[in-house]
Amino acid sequence: MPVSGLFKSFTGWSLFLLAMLFSPSTWAVENVALLDLTGHWVGFAALAIFFVAYALVIAEEQIHMRKSKPVIVAAGLIWGLIALIYAQQTDPVFHETAGIMIRHNLLEYAELFLFLLAAMTYINTMGERGIFDAIRAWLVNKGFSLRTIFWLTGLMAFFISPVADNLTTALLMATVVMAVAGDNHKFIAVACINIVVAANAGGAFSPFGDITTLMVWQKGVLEFHEFFALFVPSLINWLIPAVLLSLAINNVSSIAVQEYAQLKTGALIVVALFVLTIAMAASSHHFLHLPPVLGMMTGLGLLKLHGYAIKMRDKRLLNKQEFDGQTAFNIRDEIQPKTPFNIFDQLQRAEWDTLMFFYGIILCVGGLGTIGYLSVGSEFLYGQLGATTANIMVGLISAVVDNIPVMFAVLSMMPEMSHGQWLLATLTAGVGGSLLSIGSAAGVAVMGQARGIYTFMSHLKWIWAIALGYVASIWVHLWLNADLFVTAAR
Repeated sequence: MPVSGLFKSFTGWSLFLLAMLFSPSTWAVENVALLDLTGHWVGFAALAIFFVAYALVIAEEQIHMRKSKPVIVAAGLIWGLIALIYAQQTDPVFHETAGIMIRHNLLEYAELFLFLLAAMTYINTMGERGIFDAIRAWLVNKGFSLRTIFWLTGLMAFFISPVADNLTTALLMATVVMAVAGDNHKFIAVACINIVVAANAGGAFSPFGDITTLMVWQKGVLEFHEFFALFVPSLINWLIPAVLLSLAINNVSSIAVQEYAQLKTGALIVVALFVLTIAMAASSHHFLHLPPVLGMMTGLGLLKLHGYAIKMRDKRLLNKQEFDGQTAFNIRDEIQPKTPFNIFDQLQRAEWDTLMFFYGIILCVGGLGTIGYLSVGSEFLYGQLGATTANIMVGLISAVVDNIPVMFAVLSMMPEMSHGQWLLATLTAGVGGSLLSIGSAAGVAVMGQARGIYTFMSHLKWIWAIALGYVASIWVHLWLNADLFVTAAR
């Protein structure tokens, strides 16, 4: 899931503080010899730097500083300290260790960065071509009752978020709710809760639905098709709170609203190319054993070629207009800006702050892993508490701490778990953020859109219903996919 605002606490990072209580084992990549720095001043300094940086991330809204800035600086400082210690070792075997480890983290980031850049460009292009406006206009113009709007927006959020990011999906559906509800603040608050839960649940059963699922898939822990085993648990996670929330809605007519939206040239082709791109990403990984990012970037190339065709068409029409003095754009294209389409405009609109935030987080967590804290955390969580308990805790942690660093930490620990346990971690990390309005990017974004109506407290009043869905989804997964818990992950 892309992260637009992160109002989080330090709860989840307490596992790093537990590192001081245990003797760490070696955490190594590619058989690189590592030093145990968990009790060294460098380890303590790295923890302090990370906590300060993350505190600034939490305070983003108050201090008006983009979340990427502190974590990028923190990553540089942490790795600078690590490299300094390794460079001081008399044994030359340690001199290249820091460079090898950071390159390993950079490779993981590069794959994630390019994958997300391609996906973001597709989403931006679909938005620019009017796909999302058309969906919103259709819902608004139908004159459905409020209860029907409640169920339709939830259902669409659940099924759109697996292919589009849950942030975009939640904002789209929240716009519909606010347009048809008028001054019915009670309905808006309840419907927004439903949308956030549905968007997060829908993203949990698809490799494309959330950043955490994408990370697990790209790591090669689970195959593309294996994520769909979470469809029923994810559906239960949304349906139980949705049924309970719907009881608070009066089945009255919505406000009559007429909204006009028109698809621009090539809009449906963009959708078709996006589906093809997803298929290429999955196929390149499953059949050719290549990174999924190769399929995504190839699909981005096809989108750019399509963008070139649209641009050339627009230029021809503009030249014709200048030649004969008449409007060359037909009625279907009247809403288009009278400038040629440029695909690089959509590339520029990518969430660059989010992408840079991922860089900082991945390198910060990777640095703490190199120091030895992730090994200790893994031993405590998965060795002493057990995989099931640990993975349930991952979901609870993600309610207050962004699920991306939590999942990257789990993947860096790489505990020995069955496919069922990895799916459990994926499920809980994805849906755990629904427990609080600040627990997911979708929740934070909708709070901003429905400011003063959908609030932290209005969401908190229904935490019991959301928690019932959370517990039920875990139980359904443990029961329905019991056979996967005896299948060892690769």
